[in-house]
Amino acid sequence: MKLHAVGGSREGIKMPVTEYLERNAREYPDEVALVELNPDEKDTRRTTWKEFGLIEPTTYSPYRREITWSVFNEKANRFANMLISRGIKKGDKVAIIMYNCLEWLPIYFGVLKTGAIAVPFNFRYDSDEIYYCAELAEVDVIVFGPQFIGRIEVNAERLSKGRLLIYVGDNCPSFAESYRELVADCSSKAPDVTITEDDYGAIYFSSGTTGFPKAILHKHRSLTQAAEMEQKHHGTGRYDTFLCIPPLYHTGAKFHWMGSLVAGSKAVLLKGTKPETILKAVSDEECTIVWLLVPWAQDILDALDRGDIKLSDYRLDQWRLMHIGAQPVPPSLIKRWKEYFPKHQYDTNYGLSESTGPGCVHLGVENINKVGAIGIPGYRWECKIVDEDGNTVKQGDVGELCVKGPGVMTCYYRNEEATKEVLKDGWLYTGDMAMQDEDGFYFLVDRKKDVIVSGGENIYPVQIEDFIRRFNKVKDVAVIGLPDHRLGEKTAAIIEVKDGVTCTKEEIEDFCMELPRYKRPKEIIFADIPRNATGKIEKPKLRKMYGADRLVEQENKG
Repeated sequence: MKLHAVGGSREGIKMPVTEYLERNAREYPDEVALVELNPDEKDTRRTTWKEFGLIEPTTYSPYRREITWSVFNEKANRFANMLISRGIKKGDKVAIIMYNCLEWLPIYFGVLKTGAIAVPFNFRYDSDEIYYCAELAEVDVIVFGPQFIGRIEVNAERLSKGRLLIYVGDNCPSFAESYRELVADCSSKAPDVTITEDDYGAIYFSSGTTGFPKAILHKHRSLTQAAEMEQKHHGTGRYDTFLCIPPLYHTGAKFHWMGSLVAGSKAVLLKGTKPETILKAVSDEECTIVWLLVPWAQDILDALDRGDIKLSDYRLDQWRLMHIGAQPVPPSLIKRWKEYFPKHQYDTNYGLSESTGPGCVHLGVENINKVGAIGIPGYRWECKIVDEDGNTVKQGDVGELCVKGPGVMTCYYRNEEATKEVLKDGWLYTGDMAMQDEDGFYFLVDRKKDVIVSGGENIYPVQIEDFIRRFNKVKDVAVIGLPDHRLGEKTAAIIEVKDGVTCTKEEIEDFCMELPRYKRPKEIIFADIPRNATGKIEKPKLRKMYGADRLVEQENKG
């Protein structure tokens, strides 16, 4: 399926996001753009610049590598020119499946500079999912790192038919070509390709928690919108330093980083999520903005409570903003955070890959009194809440959240039926249940598909989860519906307790007595809470673990 861009530009989106990289290379050529930190790297050898295909003769240790804006841009240009020399053109697709590293973003921007479409793959995909997504997105090139050799090799014969396989790392496998060798003699000048905001730029994949993922197609307009919005929301300036921990394949990490791209400021790619690792990175690299997922923030607070780490051991005065996204944020967590970090600004961001990631709704650093809300419409966005018939509900009523703006996807690629279900008159139907309070702030109630209907009552698990998280022995909690012959569904709370703490069902039941009777969990299960790479609770997995088997048992007994 060949793609041809259609449609006009929305006000304010005038250029592709690649122009920010070109500008930074011109105006700040020798300033550091990206730093890669590998705290768990045990190898103490020194690695030469040539091994990483870098332009400048600088030595790098395995623990820490960095590149300037000029090198970043040159690496992107070399990769772009290599792809063009191999026949890649506008409308072709280049998949990237790598862990976060210094090469990731230059490769991504190299793809964009050719006019081709960048297609990041979730690094958790197994071999079947990699093949499925490559076929669905009609990928022409797959760029992969050392950790994925086995998963690519399983399907190498099928994957290599009509595709170029490029390996980034040492000891290139026989079924692929070496990135290092391919770009070595390529020009570092920008390719002669004209790209507009109406050209297609990227395909991202839905989380695929209910089956194989859907391919989400975006134009360059979406990418530029996300970048400019991030810079505006968080006031990212030239001398800020952003700490990026989540995986770059996800829209959240990448587009939060793009605030640094727009500002022309430094960012740090950290491999590791331990509390001491995060605080050391903030301290050593003088980070000012940090995006955390709920579990990581929780781990930092728990480690501080236990005395495992001490804030006085780190230089943290420059850290001005902590923001969280990708999942509902318990107000109790932010209250605890402010006790340890009273001077921090705080923001939360809501979004979907279908809306180019975070920020179509955001709290805003000036609205910390509204913690618990996902916020107000983001920069250039509109929001509404509708009922089952698509009619706007009264303020205060629960309905489905819809968003509209220049970051809405074009379509689910090669899936017209699914596209029609969520795109209606320019509005993206998110599948999230929400309500708007009297001040105009939106509160996320739950995923539409996660709502529990018990004895005719609609029960929203997020509300119960927020309540149970207040109990001082609870580290994490997920509430799901389990089959029940009498009620249809009953609420079950899967609870993960804090390390070194014991907790009983009776304690949870006593704590929940403050809830209305119909909201109290009917079953309590102590277990670990599975979350995906972006921090979202994997409720389909929990329902499968605790729901489907029980339904079969009940049906057999019946």
